[in-house]
Amino acid sequence: MDQRDYHYYEVNEATINLWSIVSCNGNAQILQRLRDGDENLSSITLNKIYCCGNNPNEFVIRGWRGDDFGWLGYFIGKSGYLQELSIRYWPKGEGREQQSRALVEGIARNQSIRTLRAYGLSDDVFSVICAEVLINLSQLEVLHLGFGRSCCSALGTVLRSGTMKLKELRLYGNIGDIGVASLGNGFSRIAPFLKTLDLRCNSIGNDGLMTLVRALANCPGLEILYLSENDFSLAALELGSLSDWLQRKHTNLKELDLFECGINDDGLQAFAEGGANHCEELRLSYNDSITATGLRHLSHVLLSESCRLQRLYLNGMDIGDEGAEALAVGLAGNQSLRRLHFFNADTDVAMTPIGWSAFSTVLCDTSSINNTYLSNHTIELCWDDGYEDVDEDEYIDESRALVYARLNEQHPQHAAKCKILMSHPHLDMKPFFSWKMKLLPLVVDWFKRAKPCTALTISGRRVLEESDEAFQSRRSWDVLERREALISEAWKDEIAMAEEENKRLREDVEQRDGKIARLEKENKRLRKIIESAKRSLFGLES
Repeated sequence: MDQRDYHYYEVNEATINLWSIVSCNGNAQILQRLRDGDENLSSITLNKIYCCGNNPNEFVIRGWRGDDFGWLGYFIGKSGYLQELSIRYWPKGEGREQQSRALVEGIARNQSIRTLRAYGLSDDVFSVICAEVLINLSQLEVLHLGFGRSCCSALGTVLRSGTMKLKELRLYGNIGDIGVASLGNGFSRIAPFLKTLDLRCNSIGNDGLMTLVRALANCPGLEILYLSENDFSLAALELGSLSDWLQRKHTNLKELDLFECGINDDGLQAFAEGGANHCEELRLSYNDSITATGLRHLSHVLLSESCRLQRLYLNGMDIGDEGAEALAVGLAGNQSLRRLHFFNADTDVAMTPIGWSAFSTVLCDTSSINNTYLSNHTIELCWDDGYEDVDEDEYIDESRALVYARLNEQHPQHAAKCKILMSHPHLDMKPFFSWKMKLLPLVVDWFKRAKPCTALTISGRRVLEESDEAFQSRRSWDVLERREALISEAWKDEIAMAEEENKRLREDVEQRDGKIARLEKENKRLRKIIESAKRSLFGLES
């Protein structure tokens, strides 16, 4: 058998019949597209069997016939358009060493691949890829069940070399605290570029979390951090350190996933301030040790003006009435939150009408029109598991809170007006009487803008249980009734103004009469002086 190196493939490229040297026609077509420089071939998946149906980009090894991987490596090395490579199978066994070597060398030569997805590779294969391939990749996703310590060590060595500019790093599969320690020092070298770090399902505990937090200090550009399905049940101190990191001036994390991490009330208390004040999305679902006590700490942070949380996931938690009331306090004053997800098919969220009433008041406070207007018209209560919608009627009785929440979601521009019309059939206009007749056009305009509310529906049902004629009648009656009151009030104001003017005129007359009296008195005094002076003058002349 000829030596299958780069020179071999280069010499035979022009004359080789691709259909005669591969194990299936699909592979030959991919090789042909690579050789022809097909710009549309931007991704390839290496597999042992077809897993993606008729995916034309799936390269499959069938049996031992052919040199599929060797030629694939050669053409990958020359491709300038391939951007993503997914490896689900790697050729092993006697006679495959040269093909494997050619594939490694080809990937290493490529200058266009930016994403590598590796599934189920052995430690030795992954170590080779780390040492010879990853230097050219800007984005890495490694999915490897049973991800061994040697794999972390190999990847850590590459990270510390400073040659990689990873934007996204995903590692799954029980790397544990030791694996985090092996990778930790490498994060500082890719810190200027890293945007997404995914360490889900890795058996990371207290020590690993603390190591990770120290490493994250050098990652100010990190925007997404997934740590779900690790064990932080005794990590209140470490979660507090995570909160401190989030509150650093240059930290820019937007999305944090702590799904099913065993977090309890103490952990939530330690973490809540940093998580809510500095993340836009926070997933705390299925941390079922959190009770109303922990939710009160979270609710207190939701009240903060610095809260920037927009999406909060609390699925799979026994919220109960106490938890609902605790959350409602924070939601009432929150200005940032847009979606609150909570769903638990096992416990039906364990809320009675008391808990739903707390949410309902937040969304529509019916105590006055002003309070209804100032209610929360932006937040959506999402009855789902975070991935797909769930039929509400299957789990809970219809709740007014969900109607208000659907209004916020489906008709946000009309939510406030609809709630006012639903809750206040007779509008009290007395607080606006001080505006006098200026209010009438505003009332007419408000009803005009509220007219679309009569046609809105939620789940096929009308929002307002009244006909267009009834709404028009209510509009006319309210305007006419308020017009008479406004006219009466304006007439009273006119009379009061006239009386005030008369009083002023009387005072002016009194002041004028007083001035005339004083002038006459002064004139009389002056005449006396003149008469006296005349008499004195006549006496001297005689």
